[in-house]
Amino acid sequence: MLNQPITNLAQQYVERSNRHILDDVFPLFEVHATYHSSQFGALEGIESIKKMMTGFFIKFPDVHWAVETYIPESDDTVVFDFVMKGTDRETGNKIERHGRERIRFSEAGFIVHVEVEVLTQA
Repeated sequence: MLNQPITNLAQQYVERSNRHILDDVFPLFEVHATYHSSQFGALEGIESIKKMMTGFFIKFPDVHWAVETYIPESDDTVVFDFVMKGTDRETGNKIERHGRERIRFSEAGFIVHVEVEVLTQA
């Protein structure tokens, strides 16, 4: 089974995302990972995920996710609520999204699926 708790793996994913160094984020994903969000739809494979994330970080260069608690939902899945804040580079508008994210990990500790649901947006 996993060498470290899945909550630590999820926290590592959020921390690396908040550092904005995507080359540190992408290795966390399994090559055939899937990603689904209420904002971006369904993506399959790391290349599609890389393209979406790269565009997202360009659009919101100061994006930051705040998470208080990571909750194990099963042996391989973590769920957490987040507050995402950022500034749209094109418009200068500040946004705040509250949402829920679910991450499923492989036995080797790689992300195999991410599910993101935006609950509210301001």
